[in-house]
Amino acid sequence: MSNNISLSVDPNAKGLIFDIDGTISDTMPIHLLAYQQTAAEYGFEITSELFYSLSGIPAYQTSCILKEKFQKDFDPVEFSQKKEKYFIDNIHLAEAIEPVVKIIRENYGIMPMACGTGGSKEYALKTLELAGVGDCFEHVVSAEDVENHKPHPDTFLKAAGLIGIAPEYCQVFEDSKLGLQAARAAGMIATDVTPFYNVKICKLGNVKNVKM
Repeated sequence: MSNNISLSVDPNAKGLIFDIDGTISDTMPIHLLAYQQTAAEYGFEITSELFYSLSGIPAYQTSCILKEKFQKDFDPVEFSQKKEKYFIDNIHLAEAIEPVVKIIRENYGIMPMACGTGGSKEYALKTLELAGVGDCFEHVVSAEDVENHKPHPDTFLKAAGLIGIAPEYCQVFEDSKLGLQAARAAGMIATDVTPFYNVKICKLGNVKNVKM
């Protein structure tokens, strides 16, 4: 965390919207490993640079992108299901990102809040539960809820509608470039959370190998 500044709510904000993966919970290393494990089964490699460039895109769409990029003949549905199985079996290794969790707890019941994620509803709710903030959100907009995902603004605009706050008064907390682009495209206050925490890579030595 920065020694000079701390993560805070913008004075103009009347509603708060949070990404989940990499924002509320440090799940990104687990997602990366899950993609790498799945890709290895299909004979190609995913670098961390490629993975983070696709951050915020749902698993199925990411699988389609990877299929085209690497010219592989696989079923994107099957690929994404295998990847998600690797992920959910190791989700318990993720740690909550405390500066963001602090913002959530301090404003719960005071300001309307929602989550906007490119992940599935099932895994989003599980991640929030494990981070200790599952009871703080009545509204979670997930991949199933919109047609156009980040960097399109739809996810955050839908979240703003659910909490009844005009976009210009919504502050979005995000970690990915695509997510921040989506927040700005929605006309919202975009806050990059990555300068405010030190990523603690989960104990990957404890990651399970998944057989399907």
